[in-house]
Amino acid sequence: MTIKDVVEVRPLGGHRLYLKFDDGVHGEVDVAQFVRFDGVFEELRDPARFAEVRVDPDLGTICWPNGADLAPDMLYAKITGRSLPV
Repeated sequence: MTIKDVVEVRPLGGHRLYLKFDDGVHGEVDVAQFVRFDGVFEELRDPARFAEVRVDPDLGTICWPNGADLAPDMLYAKITGRSLPV
């Protein structure tokens, strides 16, 4: 599987996000279902801080002002229901 880049992100409230990838795949993910809010993610427990999410075009994924980011292949797998390549 080729890694797909995230091209759009919109916070949907709580810890849910709408994501769109460069191949047109899109959908919603609830980040609270797979991220422990500790370490760099701790301040993102606050929905207002979480909503500061943006796309980093250089990384091809989403990130926050505090430096937290999530792997695009993992996000793609969550949206498509496909397993990550080994």
